[in-house]
Amino acid sequence: MIQRVGRLLQGAVISIAVALLSGVACERVQAQDASHATTNGRLRIFFVDVEGGQATLFVSPSGESLLIDAGWPGNDRRDANRIVAAAKDAGLKTIDYLLITHYHDDHVGGVPQLVAQIPVGTFIDHGPNRELDHGVTEHGYAEYQRVLAATGAHHIVARPGDTLPIHGLDVIVVSADGNMISEPVKGGGQANSFCKGSETRPADETENGRSLGVLLTFGKLKVLDLGDLTWDKERELMCPANKLGHIDIDIVSHHGWYQSNSPALIDAIRPRVAIMDNGAKKGGSIPTLKTITNTPALERLWELHFSEEGGPQFNTAEKYIANPPGEDGHSLEVSADHDGSFEVRNSRTGFTERYSAR
Repeated sequence: MIQRVGRLLQGAVISIAVALLSGVACERVQAQDASHATTNGRLRIFFVDVEGGQATLFVSPSGESLLIDAGWPGNDRRDANRIVAAAKDAGLKTIDYLLITHYHDDHVGGVPQLVAQIPVGTFIDHGPNRELDHGVTEHGYAEYQRVLAATGAHHIVARPGDTLPIHGLDVIVVSADGNMISEPVKGGGQANSFCKGSETRPADETENGRSLGVLLTFGKLKVLDLGDLTWDKERELMCPANKLGHIDIDIVSHHGWYQSNSPALIDAIRPRVAIMDNGAKKGGSIPTLKTITNTPALERLWELHFSEEGGPQFNTAEKYIANPPGEDGHSLEVSADHDGSFEVRNSRTGFTERYSAR
């Protein structure tokens, strides 16, 4: 009975949000007209702390916005509040595109609370939920479907090889619904020597392996976000040929858990900077921390939280961690130029490190 009342109340919140946002969510709002985003000709990326989930907000120089995932449900609207705060910091009045990598609670769960606070023009996902667990994943997917139906927002089901219409960014889908791109992207296609030393693992049967992964290009800068794509699927994407080429910023898959981040992926893409959206007790596995910090060409690892599993020995230095032990809510922000140079800022301390174009 209590659960039923809770769901009715949540449905009421969505309905109220739709009424408030009518005329905005039914069609995509052009950011240059409505959002007034402030980028100064740069790409801005906000890594919002959603305590071991994901919520990464991209704002292009044109003012269009792409949010990848919406964090957890509950927690007194904590994650939605933090995302909206980042959007306001960027000068946004709407989220143009919300991409859901997959239907686990830490990625899709926050959608109903988010749309109650800020309009979303277009939703992007990989299609139907494939994890029929009769539990939290099916519930999260059902709530997401209710939002799609209630808002009447534009909806894109993305497939590998698709290009997403984000003005000011080149965004290509490289994985979706368990399928990978068949042909390499520009700059990819080289034989991957790291496949040999990367173990083969059984197929993952959860929604993780169906993650909607994207490669975002801004001028000479390349940013990779594969959601929670698992080790076995990384091998399909990267072996025998590296279909992605080299990457400037790797948004570390699966919050840095060891179910992902194989040497076949990490060593081959040669990231200059890795940014890990882990929680204190979620993600940041020691084997992953080792793989990332030892990969060729890495200049820096940044973390949203100090990983309790990693401890002092394996975490990066404190100035590169947004939230040290006992703190939360601090974020990381990237500001990038068209020539491929960029800087990363820790909101907790204001410390900023710049990476020159290469």
